[in-house]
Amino acid sequence: MGLELNERIIIPDDNGDEVLFEVLLTFDIDETKKSYVFLTEVNEVASREDDEEVDVYAFRYEMGDDEDLSFFDIESDEEWEMVEEMFHTLVDEDDLY
Repeated sequence: MGLELNERIIIPDDNGDEVLFEVLLTFDIDETKKSYVFLTEVNEVASREDDEEVDVYAFRYEMGDDEDLSFFDIESDEEWEMVEEMFHTLVDEDDLY
């Protein structure tokens, strides 16, 4: 089972502090068998003004056999361009903003 839309997850930051994120979008690439997620920080979304933009974080993720999530940075320019293009396509289709 993958991540669900609006699901909330905790990811430690660089200092080890727990940060609460909400799943904005997910998608899979069948050819590569990779899954991607777009997250927003819950506290940032809650404190923003109506016209203020929020940061969106993108990761590749894997679900382990024990249903533990592992997140990976998107490192190559090619992969990043594909993820960014998919984000814009999904945002336009779902009219999220």
